[in-house]
Amino acid sequence: MSLLGTPLVVVLALAAILVPLVTVWSWNRLRGSRVARHSTRLGLLLVGQLVTVALVGVLANDYGQFYTSWSGLFGQTARPTVTTFGAKASAAMSSRHPQATLGPATSRMQVTGNTGWNTPAQWDAGGKVVAVQITGFHSKLAAPADVYLPPQYFQSAYAHQRFPAVEVMTGYPGSALNLISRMNYPQAALDLVRAGKAKPMIYVMLSSTVAPPRDTECTDVPGGPQAETFLSTDLTEAAQHAFRVQPGHWGVIGDSTGGYCAAKLTMLHPGIYAGGVSLSGYYHALDGGTAGDLFHGSSALQHASDLRWRLGHHVAPPVSLFVTIGRAEDSDGQGFGATMQFVRMVRQPMQVTLLVEQNGGHNFTTWDRELPRVLSWLSAKANTSTAATTSSTSLVAAAAKEVAPG
Repeated sequence: MSLLGTPLVVVLALAAILVPLVTVWSWNRLRGSRVARHSTRLGLLLVGQLVTVALVGVLANDYGQFYTSWSGLFGQTARPTVTTFGAKASAAMSSRHPQATLGPATSRMQVTGNTGWNTPAQWDAGGKVVAVQITGFHSKLAAPADVYLPPQYFQSAYAHQRFPAVEVMTGYPGSALNLISRMNYPQAALDLVRAGKAKPMIYVMLSSTVAPPRDTECTDVPGGPQAETFLSTDLTEAAQHAFRVQPGHWGVIGDSTGGYCAAKLTMLHPGIYAGGVSLSGYYHALDGGTAGDLFHGSSALQHASDLRWRLGHHVAPPVSLFVTIGRAEDSDGQGFGATMQFVRMVRQPMQVTLLVEQNGGHNFTTWDRELPRVLSWLSAKANTSTAATTSSTSLVAAAAKEVAPG
């Protein structure tokens, strides 16, 4: 019997009802010595308690998918499978036309404080995390974020160098604090660079909910929040002026709703993003509910936010994606089956790398395990060709007008 799903819940629910009834019925009908009767009664009470606790635990696990199999529950983690669909990596990258120059300074990213993730004496060895406020010129939205600057950013040898950057998004509802305190992207990035498995990159970490409490699904809503524009155009433009970010060499990653957003932004903006990672994401905007009316009855807008529809009706974009999913994940048709349908539709010049967790779930534990692999992959994509090159005189002059970190 599977650890997830209705059958186990039903069995435990029935047991949670029947065991107390049996206990009450047999309480004064037990035979044998006094010690035997008391031992049996105590055993029945303990079984009743254990069944109730197990039912609560299974219900919580069904909701949070902390463990998706019995082997995972007992610490037996199966090796994930990795498959590639679509174009070869070289073909996908050579078809991109990245933004190579720094545009006008319209959207802004203002440093609002030091998060204290590291002391000033540690910046050139471990990097720094600063709090910022992003003000979008095109979307008219504003949102807070945290920016991780790698130690190389503060070293004299890299003083005039621009770095690739990664946009990191939470799910919904989600706090950007989880990206540092729970998943610890800065430390994961630092460890990979020290191990020689990734290049130094700048990380911009924020909630995918840029118009709270509404879940905009990273969509430009007619007459409403222009979330897609903010997350793609405004954010990257602002970061490239506030920090030494290399235009056109962005990566983007997110989990759950953030995973959908990462895949969507990568497919819709190949000139900005060199690669995107979706951790247990889905493939079309979840209209209604907390999202409200995203499309105002427009089927064209709805189709534009459906990544499978786009692959079926448009030429595949020249982008690279890395998507992960647990085999047991299946929430409203947005889990394993939807992911397999998506990757099987991929055609050249697009490339998708698929990682299937045999007993992983929709949770931080699984994503933590996947993080080193996907960040190394993002580093390879974002550092391809001219990434992290020395700033030209014009780029330095433009960036000097913006707020620089202390």
